[in-house]
Amino acid sequence: MNKNVESTTNHVYSQSPGNIVSDMDGDKVMLSVHNGKYYNLGELGGAIWDLIKEPLTFQQLVETLRSQYEVDQTECEEQVTDFLSKLKKDGLITIEDKVDA
Repeated sequence: MNKNVESTTNHVYSQSPGNIVSDMDGDKVMLSVHNGKYYNLGELGGAIWDLIKEPLTFQQLVETLRSQYEVDQTECEEQVTDFLSKLKKDGLITIEDKVDA
């Protein structure tokens, strides 16, 4: 598993500000205002992007996706880890320590 993203409940993931996102034939595409790059998030990436409008833990993301798509736990965790790692590398997400209320 890629160690760039923590798959624990100790962190929450959310969108970083400064991105313009649009739907194109079922896929989401995004322009980062900060780095000037375009990204094709695809269908699953777009679903993850929509989910992290509000801060979520890794497990919350995986559970929500598994309820929407037919995918096993391990594959879902790997896909989410890979996608979040790419977003983190390009500064497109915010990762914060979870604060229990």
